[in-house]
Amino acid sequence: MRVIPYARQSISTADIEAVTKVLCSDYLTQGPVIPEFEKAVAAMCDVEYAVAVNSATSALHIACIALGLRSGDWLWTTPNTYVASANSAIYCGAQVDFVDIDPETYNLCPHKLEQKLKSAEQDGLLPKVVMPVHFSGQPCDMERISSLSQRYNFKIIEDASHALGARYKNETTGHCGYSDVTVFSFHPVKMITTGEGGMALTNDKCLAERMARLRSHGVTRNEEHMARKNIGPWYYEQIDLGFNYRMSDLSGALGQAQLARLDQFIARRRQIVSTYNRELANLPVMLPVQREYAESSWHLYVLRVDEAVSRISRNVLFMRLRDQGIGVNVHYLPVHTQPYYRQKGFRDGYCPNAERYSAQTITLPLFFDLTDEDQAKVIKALRFAICDR
Repeated sequence: MRVIPYARQSISTADIEAVTKVLCSDYLTQGPVIPEFEKAVAAMCDVEYAVAVNSATSALHIACIALGLRSGDWLWTTPNTYVASANSAIYCGAQVDFVDIDPETYNLCPHKLEQKLKSAEQDGLLPKVVMPVHFSGQPCDMERISSLSQRYNFKIIEDASHALGARYKNETTGHCGYSDVTVFSFHPVKMITTGEGGMALTNDKCLAERMARLRSHGVTRNEEHMARKNIGPWYYEQIDLGFNYRMSDLSGALGQAQLARLDQFIARRRQIVSTYNRELANLPVMLPVQREYAESSWHLYVLRVDEAVSRISRNVLFMRLRDQGIGVNVHYLPVHTQPYYRQKGFRDGYCPNAERYSAQTITLPLFFDLTDEDQAKVIKALRFAICDR
C-alpha cells in the first residue's frame, strides 16, 4: 500500500543542476556559494546579516552563546516544539523553563509569559533569553513579547524553523525588528531544504561576527579581532571555543536554488490549506486558527480531536488513518514531559494547555507536491475514520 507522507521535499532539475555545478567546481565547502546564499536570505528578510550553518539546532546553539547564555542563566521557551529549542540552552550550561501555549494558536502565550515574568522578578529568577517558536509557520505575537523584553531586560531568539516566508504585521519573518536573532531550518520537510541546514539572522554586527566564528571552531583571520597583527596571510587565531557547524557549498547551492521557488512553495501550501479548511469545516474537529496579524507559511496543518465532541479519540483516529495509508503525525509531545526533562523536576500539569493540545492533535499531509487526488484521499479517509463507527 502506498503511503501519503505528512511531509516531504520537492527537488527539481534546477536543484540538481545547482548541486552538480558545485561538485564540478573547486570548492565543496568554504567556497563562494555560502555567502551568496546568506545574502539572498538576508535580502529576502530585509535583515543585515545571515550566518548559514549545518542545522537549525546549531544556529540556536551559537545564537545562545553569542548572547552570553551560560551556567546560572535561564532560557524560557514553549513546550510545544521539538526538543532542539530547549536543548540549545542546556548545551550552554543554562537552565530551561517553559511558558504554556495559547490554546488557539498553539504558540507561546504572551499573557502567560507576562504572568510568569512578574513572578520570576519577585524571586530574582528572570530569564536571560526567551525563545518563542513560530509553530506550524504562524508567527507569535512578537510585538507583545518584544515589549515585555524591554520591561524585563531579556534577549529574544525567534525559533522560526517553521516560518521561512511567513509574515507578521505585513513584515517578513526574519527581519529581527522584535528580536536579537531569528533562526530558520532547512530540513527536508521545511519550506526549502539544504538537506540538513539552518541559518541565524541578526541586525547586530557583533552578534553576526561571533556566530560566524563559532560555526568554524572559533577561528578568525580578521586582524581586527586578533591579538597579533601583520603576521602574514597564513596566520589565524582561535579566539572562541567554537564548533564545526559549517554548511557545505553543496547544501548552500541546493538552498539557493530552492529559495527561488519559495513563493511557489508557499502559494501551493496555502492552496492545500484552503481546500482542507473548506472540506473539513463540517467535521467535528477543530481546524487551525490564524490571527489577523499573521500570514503563516504553513509548515504544518494540525487538527484537534476532542473525543467529547468528535466521539473518537485522537489515538484511534491516528491508527485508522495510518491503516488507510495516510502518514499522519503528531506535533509535538510537550518537551517538559520527555524523560530527560522529567529528571529536572518537570511534571504533568506544568503546562496544561500544551499537554491538552498534544493529547488531541494530529498532523495531516501538507507539502508542495501533494496532488489534488492525494489530498482528496486524505479528506475521504478522515471522513470515513470519524464517521464510520
